[in-house]
Amino acid sequence: MKISDIDAFQIFDSRGHPTIEAEVTLDSGIRGSASVPSGASRGKFEALELRDHDPLKYQGQSVFKAIKNINGEIREALMGSPVANQPAIDQTLIRLDGTENKSRLGANAILAVSMAVARAAANSKNIPLFQSLGDGRGCLLPLPEIQMIGGGAHSGGRIDVQDFMIICNGATTYAQCLEMSYNVYKHCGRLLKQRNLLAGLADEGGYWPEFDTHEAAFDVIMEAIESAGYLPGKEVSFSLDIAGSELYAGGKYHLRLENRSLSPLEFFNLIRQWCANYPILSIEDPFSEDDRDNWARLTQDVGSKINIIGDDLFTTRVDKVKDGIANGLANSVLIKLNQIGTVTETLECIQYTQEAGWFPVISGRSGETEDPFIAHLAVATDAGQLKLGALARSERTVKWNEVLRIERSLGDKAHFLGAKLFDRNLAR
Repeated sequence: MKISDIDAFQIFDSRGHPTIEAEVTLDSGIRGSASVPSGASRGKFEALELRDHDPLKYQGQSVFKAIKNINGEIREALMGSPVANQPAIDQTLIRLDGTENKSRLGANAILAVSMAVARAAANSKNIPLFQSLGDGRGCLLPLPEIQMIGGGAHSGGRIDVQDFMIICNGATTYAQCLEMSYNVYKHCGRLLKQRNLLAGLADEGGYWPEFDTHEAAFDVIMEAIESAGYLPGKEVSFSLDIAGSELYAGGKYHLRLENRSLSPLEFFNLIRQWCANYPILSIEDPFSEDDRDNWARLTQDVGSKINIIGDDLFTTRVDKVKDGIANGLANSVLIKLNQIGTVTETLECIQYTQEAGWFPVISGRSGETEDPFIAHLAVATDAGQLKLGALARSERTVKWNEVLRIERSLGDKAHFLGAKLFDRNLAR
C-alpha cells in the first residue's frame, strides 16, 4: 500500500505545551497517526525540536512552522511511497531535511511522520504495532523504572537529582512489578504528607518534595519500601537519573539544594558513596557528557553490578554509542525517539546497543502525549526496560497499561526476565 495523504495539526503535551500530531493515509483508506513528546532537559547532541519562537503565539512555543513543513515539503516528497518500506521513507526524510540535527524541517515534524508511517504500516497488515516494528519477533515484557520523586528540570529544581525511581527486582511478572511499585509509591506519598514535605507532583508524576538534603529522599523511599512490606535491595532497588549535565558549569557540579559546589572528583565520590550506602541498581547520566573521565571511572568501578546509562552522553546516536563502547564510558543506553528523530535510526541504535552486549532502556520524555508508541517499541525490540515516570498521570499510565494489553495479546508467548535481565553473563 502507498501513501496517499499526510496531514498534521497542533495538540498539547502533558505540560500543556504545543506539540504535533501527524496522520498518514494510504491509498486503501487505512490511516495511522502519531504524536511527539518534548523533553525539559535536553542533551546538546539531540536533534532539534522546531518551534515558532513567536511571542504572540503560545508565548513562542507553537509549532506551526513544523506543521507547515509536514503539510508541504514532507507530504510532497512521500506521496506514493510504499508504506511498508520504513527505512526508505525515513532516509527520504533525512535527505530532505539535509542537516546534521534535523533543524531545517524540525525533528518533531520528521518524527511525527515517521511514527505515523510505522503505525499506518501496522494497520495495513492488521497487526499490532509491536508485531510490525519487531517483524513478529518481540515478546519480552519490559522491567519498569517507576519514578517516586521528581527533581531537576522536572520540578523547578527543587531537588537537584532529576529522578529517584525504583526497580522491582524481586518481581517475577510485569503485573507484579506494577503492583509492588504502586504499593511503594502510595506509601511514599503518605510518608511525605504525614511529615508536611509534599509540595505536589513533578512533571512525570513523581512526588515533588521539600527536602534539605538528597539523602533525605533516599531515606524516605527506603522507609516506603519497608512500609510496603518489601526488602530494599532484595525485592525493590533504586534507580537514579542524576542529569549531571544540568548540574555542571564552570568545571564544577552545583547542588543548589545544599548550596554547595563540588569538583568532578568530589562529585564522583558522592555518587560512589550513594552506591555504597543505598541499594542502587541503575544510574543514568551520573555526570556531564563532557566529564568523560568520571564516566569511565564509575563504569570501571561499579559497572559490573550497576547499570550505568548514557542519555545526554549518547542521545540515541549510534556514533556516540560506538565511542562510548570504545572508551568504556557506560554499559547501557537510554533510547528516546525524539532525540534522533526517526523510527529507523532509533531501531538501529537499539540493535547496535544489544549486539554490543549493552542494555537499551526505552524512555519517555517529561512532556509526553497519550501516544503509547514506546510501549510497543520496548516489546518489539526485546529491550527489556522501560522508563516512563510514575504510576500517575494519564500520559504515563496509558503506556504502562498498553504493555498489559500487549501481554494479553501475546498470551503464552510473553515472557518477563525481571532481575535476570541484569545478569551480564546472560546470553542475549
